[in-house]
Amino acid sequence: MLETSARLLRLLSLLQAHREWSGADLADRLGVTPRTVRRDVDRLRGLGYPVNASPGTGGGYQLGAGAELPPLLLDDDEAVAVAVGLRTAAGQGIEGIGETSVRALAKLEQVLPHRLRRRVGALNAFTVPMLRGPQAGAVDPAVLTELANLCRDAERLRFEYRSRPHSRTDPSGGTPIGDLTRRTVEPHRLVCTERRWYLVAWDLDRDDWRTFRVDRITPRPPHGPRFTPRTPPAEDLAAFVSEGVSTRAYAAHAVVRLLVPLEEAIERISPSAGQLEPDGPDACILRTGAASLDVMVIHVMLMGFEFEVLEPAELTEAIRTARDRLARSLARAEEPAPRTRGGADRTPGTRSGSSAAC
Repeated sequence: MLETSARLLRLLSLLQAHREWSGADLADRLGVTPRTVRRDVDRLRGLGYPVNASPGTGGGYQLGAGAELPPLLLDDDEAVAVAVGLRTAAGQGIEGIGETSVRALAKLEQVLPHRLRRRVGALNAFTVPMLRGPQAGAVDPAVLTELANLCRDAERLRFEYRSRPHSRTDPSGGTPIGDLTRRTVEPHRLVCTERRWYLVAWDLDRDDWRTFRVDRITPRPPHGPRFTPRTPPAEDLAAFVSEGVSTRAYAAHAVVRLLVPLEEAIERISPSAGQLEPDGPDACILRTGAASLDVMVIHVMLMGFEFEVLEPAELTEAIRTARDRLARSLARAEEPAPRTRGGADRTPGTRSGSSAAC
């Protein structure tokens, strides 16, 4: 049996990881009696943690927002600073900490008093970051925490989803836009790759697992009801999302052997561009997709590595066609420039009769 102090920390962790627990479930997890659970809950309340209890058969324990912060060794200003920092890290997809930031932010905001939530919201609403490069795929941290909470609590999510932009344009600005659909899903996990976030969820209308870009999601509450989580579509959800966004989403697929070690390829090829696997010490296999085989040729060439096409055979023919087209273009560029009847050079970019500066 756990000692009291360790058991209290374990109980607090369970309450933070789930919206509501029954007394029996907590007792089973902690290896104690329901009476001990009740005493431990009272101890947490005495320390300032806002644990709510609902009586009856369907009742249980829930960690809520209190009038004061629990003793996290943070004062009000420190709590605001941490929340703002976590929101910034989550919204900008900082490599390696984005998903962790969302989990930590969801836990912290759950117990923030209302007055501190207002301060955090004001700082985020009226602060403009100056960042390098375009922020395509930027996500509202409030949406991330909302999705994270729904995943944690196994509640259905209703949202509007904007599909991939196509040739139809927005009449106001001429920008390509996608179709807007209403979706109802059972959210499972959030996956962060580079600067983009994806939601893995069971789509109730399509009766299958789907991957959604979070920056295209607009939640439409109310959410719910609760559901029993399904077996996930893959053990490695990061690989599942990588395959979905880099291969399954495209019409043309290819398998290419890159003649470089896996470690070197990983530095140049992102998970959203394809899946990599080792093939001996000096080579690796790339599985990727593109809108067409012609685009695939450019996609593979721009990676900058020597390669060998494994499949499909049609990709080899597309490369041969591109090679011949490039060879003809080079041959034309190397031909002598035609001259006019007066002997003037008609090289593109020059004017007849003009003199060149030396």
